[in-house]
Amino acid sequence: MGKLTALIIYVDDMIVTGDDKEEISRLKDYLATKFEMKDLGGLKYFLGIEVARSKQGIFLSQRKYVLDLLTETRMLDCKPADTPIVQNHHLAMYPDQVPTNRYRYQRLVGRSIYLSHTRPDIAYAVSVVSQFLHSLSEAHMGAVECILRYLKSSPGRGIMFSKNDHCRIEGYTDADWAGNVTDRRSTSGYFTFVGVNLVTWRSKKQKVVALSSAEAEYRGMTKGVCELLWLRRLFGELGYSSNSASDLFCDNKAAIDISHNPIQHDRTKHVEVDRHFIKEKLDGNIIQFLFVKSEDQLADILTKAIGSQAFDNSLVKLGMNDIYAPT
Repeated sequence: MGKLTALIIYVDDMIVTGDDKEEISRLKDYLATKFEMKDLGGLKYFLGIEVARSKQGIFLSQRKYVLDLLTETRMLDCKPADTPIVQNHHLAMYPDQVPTNRYRYQRLVGRSIYLSHTRPDIAYAVSVVSQFLHSLSEAHMGAVECILRYLKSSPGRGIMFSKNDHCRIEGYTDADWAGNVTDRRSTSGYFTFVGVNLVTWRSKKQKVVALSSAEAEYRGMTKGVCELLWLRRLFGELGYSSNSASDLFCDNKAAIDISHNPIQHDRTKHVEVDRHFIKEKLDGNIIQFLFVKSEDQLADILTKAIGSQAFDNSLVKLGMNDIYAPT
């Protein structure tokens, strides 16, 4: 395989990377003739994301961003929380809810959304509070402050990217059936990995009400499949095409059985398009579904609020840690 040089641009900030030093040098010289540029050397800080290198790999975090946010909100000395959202929170829109400061709430949620770029541990909590931007109450503000108190417990937590001997693409997908108190829609989420490195994740409320847990899981599986297909296509463009199927782990046997069943019946008519889409990818040996026990389902933290012990165990399995924490 030939060498590769990549240019990543966001507005007026850019990263040049690759494995061809001569090509990188020529590219920077060419860009300097077209634009006024300043070479800041090795990547250490980009759009609020901190980059630390070691023999173990590359570590991404937003520690300074977190500390600035806590300072701005005067919560730098607050009592830390074990999880970003409490179990059985029942957050919803109620007719007798007490209103709160809309501007502050929306600003804090917006800051939290950007922070979730390197913090999948807060993805579910941020997804929940984002649903009340235009109908908020003191209870919703309390949920946002819980996220901040959790960030206080580990401001430097981030993701490690280590070198591996393979680039297999796989994912975990999960759904929590009818978990939303207001409209009874389900929440689905997925994690995707390249090698053993976590690369993408998402927690999002589904657009329609699912009539069963299998239907909710199946709709979530469709989103996970789409993400795996995007990653396979991206890696193919980078010269790392894969001929083997990508594994997608799910903890719902009924949803897995539906994906392999070509016969439409009452249990599948609500997800007919998804069923045909997934069956096509299965027949093409592009993906394969594997069952995983609920206690080993990594995507569980993206669909519901869980206890601190199970939450911490999931973060260990995801490879999340805080290299700045005292040992």
